[in-house]
Amino acid sequence: MTPRPYILAETNWKAVDATRYDVAVLPWGATEAHNFHLPYATDVMECDHVAAESARVAWEKGAKVIVLPTIPFGVQTGQMDIRLCINMNPSTQAAVLADVVHSLDVQGIHKLVVLNGHGGNNFQQMIRELQPKTRVFLCAVNWWTLGDPKSIFDEPGDHAGELETAFVMHVRPDLVRLEDAGPGTERRPSLRGLREKWVWSPRPWTRVSADTGVGDPRAATAEKGARHLAAVAEQLGGFLHELATTDVERMYE
Repeated sequence: MTPRPYILAETNWKAVDATRYDVAVLPWGATEAHNFHLPYATDVMECDHVAAESARVAWEKGAKVIVLPTIPFGVQTGQMDIRLCINMNPSTQAAVLADVVHSLDVQGIHKLVVLNGHGGNNFQQMIRELQPKTRVFLCAVNWWTLGDPKSIFDEPGDHAGELETAFVMHVRPDLVRLEDAGPGTERRPSLRGLREKWVWSPRPWTRVSADTGVGDPRAATAEKGARHLAAVAEQLGGFLHELATTDVERMYE
């Protein structure tokens, strides 16, 4: 396979030294159980593919985008009783993010998009604290908010449901065991505020779901996953191109 010039892991120093990059993308996933039928690296693979396809769209429009290697560990404090769900605390994430940003800053890459692919991760407060300390323009995108999943999926689901299952069926069908999937039934909290979602609290995952899934995956198909990825990549790729060509110092003038 020909190395993709917008994927750092596939790019060599000769190419990097000759390229002036406009935007870096840092995909950030998680390592956790995804029902009985999807791999632990589901969030990592999703972030990898969304970042790569979005960067391709932007690159083909003329933007010099570089995708950094995906960070595979996320916040799992509600899943510590599930074997091999690997937790990275928010304070650790903040330190890792600060080091990455500092590296980009001193190397002259002054726009960074943090691409989040895991519900337990939240980078807004980290960016609020870090932004005044760096010349790098920082923003975060949760790829789950992109596209129009309800136009493609019967019921997208929240975790290892139809959307995620379809995505992995598209990019890594060899890793999907749909015949083993649990129903993804969610146990609802008894407190009204939590149930109606105007109160937030971390979910104790094994009390929420017997199979670690939330959402029925059985209607998933690879074709649905391909359609959704294409829509997400077009939307995010357009933003990456726009960001690359925008003077962020004059963005609000």
